[in-house]
Amino acid sequence: MAILTTSEEFVSTVKRVAETLSERAAEVDKAAAFPAENLQLLRSSGLLGMTVPEPHGGLGATLADTVYVGRVLAGGCLSTAFLWAMHCQQVDAINRFGQPTLQDRVLPEVAKGTVYVASITTEIGKGGYLLSATSALQKEGDDFFVDRHSPIVTGGEHADGFLITARSDESSAESAVSLVYIEADDATRQSSGEWWPMGMRGTHSVAMRLRGSVRPDQVVGEPGKFRDVALESMIPVGHLVWSACWLGAAERCLEDVVNLARSSRRPRGLDPHSDLVTHRLGRVRLGLELVNAYLGSTLSLVTDCREHGRPLRDRPIQIQLNTLKVAAAENSFDAVNSLIQLCGLGIGYIDGTNLPLERVFRDLRAARLTYSDDRLLTSMGTLTLADRGRGMIGSTPWTER
Repeated sequence: MAILTTSEEFVSTVKRVAETLSERAAEVDKAAAFPAENLQLLRSSGLLGMTVPEPHGGLGATLADTVYVGRVLAGGCLSTAFLWAMHCQQVDAINRFGQPTLQDRVLPEVAKGTVYVASITTEIGKGGYLLSATSALQKEGDDFFVDRHSPIVTGGEHADGFLITARSDESSAESAVSLVYIEADDATRQSSGEWWPMGMRGTHSVAMRLRGSVRPDQVVGEPGKFRDVALESMIPVGHLVWSACWLGAAERCLEDVVNLARSSRRPRGLDPHSDLVTHRLGRVRLGLELVNAYLGSTLSLVTDCREHGRPLRDRPIQIQLNTLKVAAAENSFDAVNSLIQLCGLGIGYIDGTNLPLERVFRDLRAARLTYSDDRLLTSMGTLTLADRGRGMIGSTPWTER
C-alpha cells in the first residue's frame, strides 16, 4: 500500500485545494449554505474518493494520509473539511463491513467522485447517542423499508447516498441496531427548518425525513450488530480525522498570528519582543503540541491494531480514542480563544479582518458538542471503573506497581 503523503504531486494537490477553500471560507460562513463548489472541487481533485482501496479504483489512502488531508483542508475551511471527514467515516465502514455486492456497486462510484455519503444516526427522542435507535426497519418481502426522521443530518440535502442506523426490526431492542446504506435516488427526503448556527455554518445540518427501500445486501455489518461497526470503524476514524481537522484549523490560526507578529503590519500589542506576547504564544503552542502528540500516538495504535487484526473494542483503546476527541476539541478551541485574547478586540474579535480568528473560534466551539464531550467523559469514567484502574496504554498497570 502506497503512502500518498510521500508523493509531491498528491501533497501539492491537497495544499492547492486547501488554499481554494480558504479563499471561499468567509463566504461559506456568511451564507450559512452548503459549500457546493467546495464539494465539487473535492470530487474533481480525487480527494473525495482517496480512501477507497485501489482494487475499487481509489487511491488506497492510509489512515495517516486521511489524518494529514483533514488537517490541511481544515486550515482552509473547517466546515468543508468536516463534511469530507464524515464522508470518510462512512466510506471506511462500507469498505470494512459492507457486503461484496454493495462494495462493488458503491466504492467505484465513490472513487470517481460521483458519490458523496452522509450519515443519519441522530433521532428525535434519543438525540445523538450513537449505539441505540428507536425507529425500526420494516420488512417488505425480502427487502426493508426505512422511515427515519432525524433532527440533524450534516450535508444531507446534497448527499448521493446515506448510511442510516435503525433497529433491526420492530420487535428488537433499541440496542439491536443495524446500519443500512441507501442511495439518494432510491429514497424520498424532506428537509425542514433552517440552519443558522453560531459556527460550522457551511455544514448545513438541517432536519430531514428520509424514506425508502433497501435490499438485504445493503445492510453494513451483521444485522443488529452496528456496535461492531461503530467500535472498529466509525468511532476510531471519526475521532482521528475530526481531531485532525480541529488541530489543523487552530494551527492555521497560530501560523497567521505568528506571520502577522513578524511583519511590518503588526499592531502595537503584538510585539514579538514582548515577554507577554511570547509567553502567550508559547502557551498556545504547548496545547497544540500536546494534541499533535496524542493524535500521532492514537493513530499509530489504531493503525497497528488494524494491520495485525487486533480489535479496537478493548477498554483502554476506547478510553484513548475518547481522550483524543475530548483533548483535541478542548485544546484547539482554547488555543484560538487565547489567540483572540492576544490579538485584541480590533484584530482578533471582529469579523472582516485579515485573520479568521473570529470565524474559527465559532467553528471550534462546536467541537465539544459534536458527539458531546460530557457523554464521552461519562463513558470514560464508566470504562475506568470497569477496567479497575489498570492504567494507561503503554504503562505499567497500577495493580502491578
